[in-house]
Amino acid sequence: MKRRVFCFVLWCLVAMAPGGEGQDPLTGILGAFGDEVRLLVERLDAREERKIEGIQFWLGRLKGRRVAIARTGVGKVNAAITATLLQTHFHPTEVLFTGIAGGLNPELKPGDIVIAEKTVHHDYGDLTTRGMVREGARNPVTGQRNPTFLPADARLLKAALAAKERVALDPIEMKAGSKHTPRITSGIVATGDVFVALPSKREELRKELNADAVEMEGAAVAQVCWQWQVPCLVIRSLSDLADENALADARVFQKVAARNSALLVVEIVAHLQ
Repeated sequence: MKRRVFCFVLWCLVAMAPGGEGQDPLTGILGAFGDEVRLLVERLDAREERKIEGIQFWLGRLKGRRVAIARTGVGKVNAAITATLLQTHFHPTEVLFTGIAGGLNPELKPGDIVIAEKTVHHDYGDLTTRGMVREGARNPVTGQRNPTFLPADARLLKAALAAKERVALDPIEMKAGSKHTPRITSGIVATGDVFVALPSKREELRKELNADAVEMEGAAVAQVCWQWQVPCLVIRSLSDLADENALADARVFQKVAARNSALLVVEIVAHLQ
């Protein structure tokens, strides 16, 4: 009898835990800093806050779906730490990463959005006399090598492509005074622990990786999700063009670019729900 009671209590604890049985699916949403998650947090219903190892998580419902939102901080290590806490404490059904990036594709302008079909670490590999030889990291458990280009989850990618037909993005006021209506495309997002503001590096990443955007967290989160076999998708809105004007452009376009990325994420979550 005592064993039956113990088992029932244990089952109840598991069922009530975040991500446990008996709960709706939960979507994890990450962004590097405040502007990237602010709109999402403001739109939460039944919002509550929780700190885990000092990292702030916001829980609630977005478009009716359970979500856990957090700021990762800038850079790959910070992103991996927060993504790991998200996985181990909330067991998300899928993870979305939202935020800004530098543009590499010459056809794109500030404000345009890249839905990452693939992410890649542009600074991981062997630096040789022949240049950078990139490859995927080895899984620390199995020893198998990850793909160099980590693929987006097909279901999430499909949801994002459907959401882009419905989302209303804020226009971008260009320096010349004209307004640019952002376009949404899909492509490759490159990740590294540097803010790229160098035309030669921009050209290198475009030529060697065919990357459309460059940033500092996406592939790290994708790698954590690959490790746990959790579906993942990275969304990036361009704040600059990764050239000599990148720092100045980012200050001008950062807020509206971050907001537009978040608006697309809202529509993706609505589609999932």
